[in-house]
Amino acid sequence: MQQQLHLWGGLESNDHKWLLDWTKWRVFLCAAMVIFYMLLAFLLLWKYQWSAAGSGGSQNDGGSGSGGDSKTWMPCVKEVSPICLMAFRMVSFSLLAATLTCHVVVYGGTLFYYYTQWTFTLVTIYFGFGSVLSIQGCWQRKKSMERVSDDRWTDEIQGLEDTLLAGTGYCRGAKALDYHTTLQFYQERSAGFFANVFQLLFQMAGGAVVLTDFVYWFIIFPKLDEYYDFTFLTLVAHSLNLLLLADASLNCLQELPWFGIAYFIFWTGAYVLSQWIVHACESIWWPYPFLDLSSPNAPLWYLVVALMHIPCFGSVVLLVELKKWALSKCQPTYHLVFSDDEIITSC
Repeated sequence: MQQQLHLWGGLESNDHKWLLDWTKWRVFLCAAMVIFYMLLAFLLLWKYQWSAAGSGGSQNDGGSGSGGDSKTWMPCVKEVSPICLMAFRMVSFSLLAATLTCHVVVYGGTLFYYYTQWTFTLVTIYFGFGSVLSIQGCWQRKKSMERVSDDRWTDEIQGLEDTLLAGTGYCRGAKALDYHTTLQFYQERSAGFFANVFQLLFQMAGGAVVLTDFVYWFIIFPKLDEYYDFTFLTLVAHSLNLLLLADASLNCLQELPWFGIAYFIFWTGAYVLSQWIVHACESIWWPYPFLDLSSPNAPLWYLVVALMHIPCFGSVVLLVELKKWALSKCQPTYHLVFSDDEIITSC
């Protein structure tokens, strides 16, 4: 255990003062701050997403919408095959899963005391989910192309049969049409649900990746000799996080709703609350010095980290907007896949 704490640079708490630290005013101030931001995130979602869905209002990519399922597996340009995006996601998932497995084998369960590993696991789930959606989307695309080819022959045969059955009062295509319409309705509803879950994962992981790498390279990295050791697996983990931003540049995500920051806040809030529960039950080391409630500067650190969520999530929104702007400049050369009609015709 001591070796793991040394490898991961955990900060030992003072066993004799940990109970007193929980009764100080700064603990209640930090708790009020975290609860306030999580309540604010809840109100954002209630007003701009959940209430809009209940009233039948339109939503952007943060909620359900027409064509949202296609946007999860189609590249942003028609010249790039969806198979390329599928391959990228499958390779990324394999790398992330292998790295996560190595981390667990080397460092054990204490690994998940760190926000970095929470985020890394979330990104791994994102790419696993994205790989499944891409495989399903490519399969549906292949079947739709085969159906278009078969329909040309079917239309000729059915036209001859309808001519022979004329005047008998029998409608051959009505029952089949009803069956296919019902089947398509449930398929689209299921696909829309999973597409929304996928985009929710991106809204949580996108800002978390930027926050994790910013904190590591600009706050933790300068103090490696004091608190933390630099390892190859740590370098790999913080490098592979960038795969999420690469996926955002390749996929057909049209825009990122600003209220999606609420999911990002929920994610960080869940991590902080889990740390408090663990430390309330047992006096152990703090994974990050700025989370230590015994520090006299704890409220200031918590406020700084909370405010950092805005530029971190904003940078992901900016990336999506820059992608749209860059591709719009290439419109004479590349056929963009930004509207639902273009997605359907590109399939």
